[in-house]
Amino acid sequence: MFIMRNVTQDDLQDLYELSGKVQFINLPHDKIIIQEKISKSLKSFISPNKDLSENYYIFVIEDLNARKVIGVSMIHAQHGTEFEPHFFLRVAHENKYSSTINTGFVHGTLKLGLDTNGPTEIGGLVLHPDYRGNTHKLGKQISFVRFLYMGFNQDRFKEIIHSELMPPLDQNGHSPLWEAIGRRFMNMEYNEADKLSRSNKEFIISLFPNDNIYMTLLPMEARNSIGKVGKETAPVKKMLESIGFQYINEVDPFDGGPHYRSKLNNIRPIKNKKSLKFSSDFPFDEATSQNFLVSIKKEGFQFYSIKTQASADDTHINFPKEVVDRLKINESDELEVIPF
Repeated sequence: MFIMRNVTQDDLQDLYELSGKVQFINLPHDKIIIQEKISKSLKSFISPNKDLSENYYIFVIEDLNARKVIGVSMIHAQHGTEFEPHFFLRVAHENKYSSTINTGFVHGTLKLGLDTNGPTEIGGLVLHPDYRGNTHKLGKQISFVRFLYMGFNQDRFKEIIHSELMPPLDQNGHSPLWEAIGRRFMNMEYNEADKLSRSNKEFIISLFPNDNIYMTLLPMEARNSIGKVGKETAPVKKMLESIGFQYINEVDPFDGGPHYRSKLNNIRPIKNKKSLKFSSDFPFDEATSQNFLVSIKKEGFQFYSIKTQASADDTHINFPKEVVDRLKINESDELEVIPF
């Protein structure tokens, strides 16, 4: 059985080992940084700061049989403030025409923008390589669990939910857009700039070009990467689009990865959320049951969830007996659910 829950101090070693199997800025291979992230997440779950930008929520998925955390996902309650703006490149077009030679062109343009009152951002999705492609759809579980939590804690988040997707990289793992623009103006490696931007964004304002950047002046490889996603990210893009997210004609200023957004209440799983009471008298019928993510109160955790089959109507829900017994669900327990 796999369960999802808030991160705890006991997860440090598992997360550290997981960070060594992936190269991901939100989960660096550094025990001290991971420890700081865990502490900040625990504070957010227990007593969130009134300043939403200080609140980070980390969810983990655990293989109960192996007693090991095998995946993680995150929410930043507000990405973009006066002190740490959210930067983006606006993707637009500009028409040019000369009556003298009766010739016109439509140029794609990029222009740096910033937001000092930013949206809630979902990100930090990592699944252990050995568990990818699992029939239980573990990647989807650890992704959707954020919508379960946000749906029933809407006062902790902004009205707009934001997601940044990874673009295609070249054969050496480099970003074509960074090589075409970022390196020329900032004189540093992409990973170095991305890491620095997490704590200090002054260099972006000071060094990045402020005027329109014409895409026709960029190498073809860079142009073709703008607003596109890499092969491994394509399923994430498809999933986001299927539940209500849309591309907003903005991309990451460093790598050109697309930005997707949706209003919180327009996200399909959140629109279909329910609060139901468990009842053993309500019949469980495997033939007509559906899959749900279910939030259950569990002693010692601020948040605890599973994916399971269930039979439900507008007020009651029931599960297979082994689920009820293992999770010790009690009669009339109120459960929060979203369809999966």
